[in-house]
Amino acid sequence: MPTLSAQPNPEPTKTAVNSFGAKDTLKVGSNEYEIFRLDAVPGYEKLPYSLKVLLENLLRTEDGANITEAHIRALGDWVPTAEPNTEIQFTPARVILQDFTGVPCIVDLATMREAVVALGGDAEKINPLAPAELVIDHSVIADLFGTENAFERNVEIEYERNGERYQFLRWGQTAFDDFKVVPPGTGIVHQVNIEHLARVTMVREVGGAVQAYPDTCVGTDSHTTMVNGLGVLAWGVGGIEAEAAMLGQPISMLIPKVVGFKLTGTIPTGVTATDIVLTITQMLRRHGVVGKLVEFYGSGVASVPLANRATIGNMSPEFGSTAATFPIDDVTLDYLRLTGRSADQVALVEAYAKEQKMWHDPDVEPVYSEYLELDLGTVVPSIAGPKRPQDRIELSKAKAQFERDLENYAPLRLSGVDASIEDSFPASDPPGLTAQDEQSAHRLRDTTDADRAPEQTQRLLKRPTDVTLKDGRGFTIDNGSVAIAAITSCTNTSNPSVMLAAGLLARNANKKGLKSKPWVKTTLAPGSKVVTDYYEKAGLTSHLEDLGFYLVGYGCTTCIGNSGPLEDEISAAVNQNDLAVTAVLSGNRNFEGRIHPDVKMNYLASPPLVVAYALAGSMDFDFDNESLGTDTEGNEVYLRDIWPDPAEVQKTIDESIDSEMFLRQYASAFEGDERWKSLATPSSATFEWNPESTYVRRPPYFEGMTMELTPVTNISGARVLAKLGDSVTTDHISPAGSIKADSPAGKYLAAHGVDRKDFNSYGSRRGNHEVMIRGTFANIRLKNLLLDGVEGGFTRDFTKADAPQETIYDASENYQAQGTPLVIFGGKEYGSGSSRDWAAKGTVLLGVKAVIAESFERIHRSNLIGMGVIPLQFPEGASADSLGLDGTEIVSIEGIEELNNGATPKTVHVVAAPSEHSPAGKQTIEFDAVVRIDTPGEADYYRNGGILQYVLRSLAA
Repeated sequence: MPTLSAQPNPEPTKTAVNSFGAKDTLKVGSNEYEIFRLDAVPGYEKLPYSLKVLLENLLRTEDGANITEAHIRALGDWVPTAEPNTEIQFTPARVILQDFTGVPCIVDLATMREAVVALGGDAEKINPLAPAELVIDHSVIADLFGTENAFERNVEIEYERNGERYQFLRWGQTAFDDFKVVPPGTGIVHQVNIEHLARVTMVREVGGAVQAYPDTCVGTDSHTTMVNGLGVLAWGVGGIEAEAAMLGQPISMLIPKVVGFKLTGTIPTGVTATDIVLTITQMLRRHGVVGKLVEFYGSGVASVPLANRATIGNMSPEFGSTAATFPIDDVTLDYLRLTGRSADQVALVEAYAKEQKMWHDPDVEPVYSEYLELDLGTVVPSIAGPKRPQDRIELSKAKAQFERDLENYAPLRLSGVDASIEDSFPASDPPGLTAQDEQSAHRLRDTTDADRAPEQTQRLLKRPTDVTLKDGRGFTIDNGSVAIAAITSCTNTSNPSVMLAAGLLARNANKKGLKSKPWVKTTLAPGSKVVTDYYEKAGLTSHLEDLGFYLVGYGCTTCIGNSGPLEDEISAAVNQNDLAVTAVLSGNRNFEGRIHPDVKMNYLASPPLVVAYALAGSMDFDFDNESLGTDTEGNEVYLRDIWPDPAEVQKTIDESIDSEMFLRQYASAFEGDERWKSLATPSSATFEWNPESTYVRRPPYFEGMTMELTPVTNISGARVLAKLGDSVTTDHISPAGSIKADSPAGKYLAAHGVDRKDFNSYGSRRGNHEVMIRGTFANIRLKNLLLDGVEGGFTRDFTKADAPQETIYDASENYQAQGTPLVIFGGKEYGSGSSRDWAAKGTVLLGVKAVIAESFERIHRSNLIGMGVIPLQFPEGASADSLGLDGTEIVSIEGIEELNNGATPKTVHVVAAPSEHSPAGKQTIEFDAVVRIDTPGEADYYRNGGILQYVLRSLAA
């Protein structure tokens, strides 16, 4: 990897300021580098690793205007326990993109080239000023599975579906400077990042000098934090922020609190990296780390392999921190050598880290804002589910917990202890309800959970259903049946210990004569080709295939909803009988509605446990006491009988993985196969938009834009588009997954001549705002509290006298036709989950001017501002319900105009007056909402109408 050849920085040289005299020279071998010494700043020695990275960033980019001596001194004077209140400007070294979120970035850049000319600027100004790399990994879908040709056929289908998008990305690779594309079929963005793209120490020519400085990164996927395991400070941002970073704009942030997480002890036998990360996720989510940095330290760090560190860093969004970083040590260097980095690069990383006092010393305890500690020896095997990564379940208790959780998903939903179950039964009993079930239900209608015998509850929750496939195979499925078992996602496929454990478990199962259950869709989607290389070398490929785990692609599949269809007969049985079937995946996200529309309950598990659940066939299974079947001699076989010995796992790693694998697989990472090379690629400097395209269209963000700012205004006469509860994620907001034929997006595509079979997914059509706006807030599990008992993208349309139920998109169209602004009421953790720019873009294009919630996830709050939507917070301890807001009100917000004076108000005044649709006797509700524009930089973006408008005006000027 040629990381030592210094790349010129095309950004115009700014007036350099060196207030602390920090500039110096570092010699490593025969190479000399310009560095900025941390020890020039008083107080640097007490800073945690991640703040040292930020300190160096400020020293190197100090210009006396945006970054001043005072900013640098504020970091040196950091008070760990103080609430963050000092804004700094962080300039990431590079940007990484994936194709779902990266396509709209390149679409916007292409549009900005035209817009900057219209404003009197130079189109050539629109180029990445920091290295930007895009990995195409989110488009492959597991359409075919369980066969030898599944991979090849899925790639063919991928190109058929996405050829237009891929042509656009190839154009971008040739049209924009310092922008590279890793073609399809190479790997998952975060695994490619950690195995190949990450530098750890950057080398770049700036102002005629070859500089060395810490590798930092922002990415358009929240799991960009995976590279934290390598000592690279990185986190996910919205596509909006990423575009600005590519264009040389620093990211405004407050100097954060840093949580020190001390690791002690050693990992017990039988415990995997997945078990550790689920334990850490639960601990940190309970502690509360949103908006904070997490840093691992202590004597136990050295015993955590780099792959495990990456697994932990990957899950940072799941416990809510901005980043979760491991410092640099010998483990870091060993991994760089293993993955084929040059000897010069490894030497530079070591020399730079030690010179800057950024090398991990387990005997030194840095000063942190808050502290946690985990003895690795206490970790036990675990899974997480059925809908959140932080809901960890000890494997030994998984069956009992499933039975409790099933009551929330089974067709006959049982009520809580304090209410009768009368209202929890549907108006008409679901298909398949027997007379005995009906009698049992009526007998229990006046009882409570406390009075009910366990067997009565279980009788109501059972729904055995016979299925016969086209090939004649027949079987019975029930609530809890595992419909999908997927080894997928960068979280675990980057980790040889769990991947090889899965292969060895499959081998042991085959030797005992065990098979996966026939109703389980089994898929293998590694994060890089290196994985299949070491599977092949270890002789494990055939054993995985014997259990149905054939390669389906190199990319994010099941974890992002690209799980592909179930067998038609299974899907029909699930839907006709309203079964609560399950998915088990080695991923990082298991939110409702994310994995597959037919699957209600989703569980995260290590790769070997994914194989184990494929053998068991049900979540209603106790691995300690139930056998997986019998061996060839008729003996019962339990999971403990086939679980691989950790010593054998390590021996297999040592014998099967070498640096040549990485060098070979990444030698042509940017070239692609013949399919990629044969794509017709336009060569023009500006993109030739196809007005008939349903994949890539010019967005409307800059239409009518002038150099002069349009003053921001108060909001008056607004209606509520949606009233939402707690933990509404960006998966609920942003379009994702398949496009239904009867949805607004499906109707749009049909009207444009697209056949149903060619609808593809929302993710693949992110470059078309017309599709995406129609899918915003359209998640099948969204619960808009303006409606009773309705799930999906619906609302009440208050433009009509009787306020009927309508799709959110169609209602929005009616509101916008009347010139009515819109607001959204939300609960706690609004916008948690992935960093999806379309969750903000779709919101603004629907006509929403403000979101009022109890609390926000960091990235989504920032993205709302970046699109010109103001995020507001209910008063401390208050919510929409506690204030009496039901969503029928007419809402006005006063005080926003103060932003025109250059200041940001702490609060604005909200008046919610009753409308003709409000209940009789409803009174006007007034309260002061907290303005969540947290930095002066964010205020500038909002005043400009968004971050891209701010950048455009800056470049055009």
